[in-house]
Amino acid sequence: MRMRILAALAAISIAALTGCGENAGGGGTSGAAGTLRIMAPASPGGGWDQTSRVAEQALKAADPKRRVEVYNVPGAGGTIGLSQLAGEKGNGNLLMTMGLVMLGAVEQNKSKVTLAETTPIAKLTEEYEIVVVPADSPLKQLSDLVAAWKADPAKVSVAGGSAGGTDHIVAGLMAKAAGVDPKKVNYIAHSGGGEALNALLGGKVTIGISGVGEFAEHVKSGKLRALGITSAQRISGLDAPTLKEGGLDVELANWRGFVAPGGVSEGDKKALTDLVTKMHDSQPWKDAVAKNGWIDSFQTGQQFADYLTSEQARVKGIIAEMGLVS
Repeated sequence: MRMRILAALAAISIAALTGCGENAGGGGTSGAAGTLRIMAPASPGGGWDQTSRVAEQALKAADPKRRVEVYNVPGAGGTIGLSQLAGEKGNGNLLMTMGLVMLGAVEQNKSKVTLAETTPIAKLTEEYEIVVVPADSPLKQLSDLVAAWKADPAKVSVAGGSAGGTDHIVAGLMAKAAGVDPKKVNYIAHSGGGEALNALLGGKVTIGISGVGEFAEHVKSGKLRALGITSAQRISGLDAPTLKEGGLDVELANWRGFVAPGGVSEGDKKALTDLVTKMHDSQPWKDAVAKNGWIDSFQTGQQFADYLTSEQARVKGIIAEMGLVS
């Protein structure tokens, strides 16, 4: 009797240890089961946070049995979140929202962790940038901004996202196109779109630069005035000229996507890719893309991996030319 009890206890112990071993390192998790966590590596209110929460709802609609939760890890243009993701090697139930901003931040912050340590899953959207001022600003059009910049660049403070990110790059490209040294741009970085908006509405900065989706409603409500957008043509439903119309030859689209930790199994990678593809094809996602003025630019697999590699090289060259890295 005693031997049978000991044998049973031993079997229970082995089963428990086996279960722990499968989950402890994340390698035994499955992208098709369990709670999927989406990291937004920025404060609430910005583009990554917005994309993450739209994806959360679309994923739940596409797969009602799937548990999905979003959490924020702000700081350093997403590189703090990137570092945390690297520590989740093999975890097949974790995605991180990222994009063009993070590529610049990796270079700007000389991050020891790079996107080479992640698993590319999908490119989701592109979004043009918008340059705005408070409604009561004396800067009525882009030519006023150019004149102020040329008179004294230090007096024109620019609110945007992380240093070296898309907003910063746009500010530098605009200054260069206006004949102003990009290194003299008085750029004030914020960890989320909400912070930049508060600085604008509080009169603490001269202009703001962000994705169209973050400022469009405030332009439409009359709280902000658009000086220009970074698209080739005007955007329907938004009272904003292009930067080219205002005399600045600048055109740029931000983009966002998903990566998973490095070291995920091929099975988990496929499960995550299939799940995100299902989300992309869902009506709630399509509706959100249209509502936020995003551009559908869906890519998965090797196509996205190759795109990510080419973008890293392109952004590194841009910010080096702007003098954002030593």
